[in-house]
Amino acid sequence: MTAAVRIVTFKGEDRMDRARIFDWLRRRGPILLLDLAVNFAAPVLIYDRAQGHMSDVNALLLSSVPPVLWGLGGFLRTRRVDALSVIAIVGIALSAIAYFGGGSAQFLQLREKMVTLLIGLAFLGSAAIGKPLIYPLARATMARESAETLAEFDAIGNDALLRHTMMVMTLVWGFGLLADFLVSVALIYTLSIEQYLVVGSILGYATMGGLALWTILYRRHRTLYARAARAQAAAERQEG
Repeated sequence: MTAAVRIVTFKGEDRMDRARIFDWLRRRGPILLLDLAVNFAAPVLIYDRAQGHMSDVNALLLSSVPPVLWGLGGFLRTRRVDALSVIAIVGIALSAIAYFGGGSAQFLQLREKMVTLLIGLAFLGSAAIGKPLIYPLARATMARESAETLAEFDAIGNDALLRHTMMVMTLVWGFGLLADFLVSVALIYTLSIEQYLVVGSILGYATMGGLALWTILYRRHRTLYARAARAQAAAERQEG
């Protein structure tokens, strides 16, 4: 593949990606706004109204009800297994356990944030033993799409480029979630409960949104790189 052909191909991919992004925003925009209302605005409003009538811990638990119900309903509706859904479901479980754990409101916030730490460590641990966690999550995604897509993914399962991509993604998610946890701990013990409900939510959306966006862009970059490498190898074989 010549450099000119590669540039034209990459530009075509860029236009297709932008079109997909705009189409996704058009279709999913209302759901995104509702997600922000349930997971960001509702907890702050509920805590603000409830804290004068009950303890801080009970007000905080009450404010967590909309996000928990939203996350559970979303998982039951899509039954999707990926990094985001795993974090959401484990978070729901820890929120339920936190109700019976006692302690201060800050300790409750810390326990709920432990899911981020645990999953971050799971990512890093899987990378350390050479079995990147992103690989089975990506395979589950392919299996949902079609049997043909899964077969194609399995066919290149031992490809060095794919394995490198899975490892980098796993490390980035692991360190990203670990950084989110450490910053959150500092905020929990620095800000008031109500302030943390706002700032913590913004941090959470920024972390997950940033990691998801990076994953999309990095996957696209590696896909184009792999195509170019395969095309170059094929051209060299023909010349040889």
